[in-house]
Amino acid sequence: MSKANFTTALEAEAAFYHALAQGNVDALMTVWSEDEEVVCVHPGGPRIVGLAAVRETWRQILSNGNALKIDVSQAVVSASAMMAMHCVSERVGAEGQMQRGPTLAATNVYVRGPNGWRMVLHHASPIPEHADFGDLSPRVVH
Repeated sequence: MSKANFTTALEAEAAFYHALAQGNVDALMTVWSEDEEVVCVHPGGPRIVGLAAVRETWRQILSNGNALKIDVSQAVVSASAMMAMHCVSERVGAEGQMQRGPTLAATNVYVRGPNGWRMVLHHASPIPEHADFGDLSPRVVH
């Protein structure tokens, strides 16, 4: 499968969540950098390093073939000409289910290279159900 040339980090992120919602591992992996320094942390899981290992974890997660419904919100973006960090909230559930899973805090990091923007890190962690950090959760990254 040839890799798309994502012209912005936002375009790469949209492709990532679209592929995830479709349960399409091949499309999902077109978003990832081909460098071996990529890192992925799934909720409650260990740190996975390296492209082959990251691919295998996504293959296992998406192996049941069910389409997912993913709500992504509360994006906080910090970016430069060569790197972008997107911190979002995710709610994931199986397509057709009324109830989504717990809210996850996800950090996606993209790096701009000769073939466009690629993901180098995805880290998702559950947010405690009744967490209220009030003013400690600013909407702007300094």
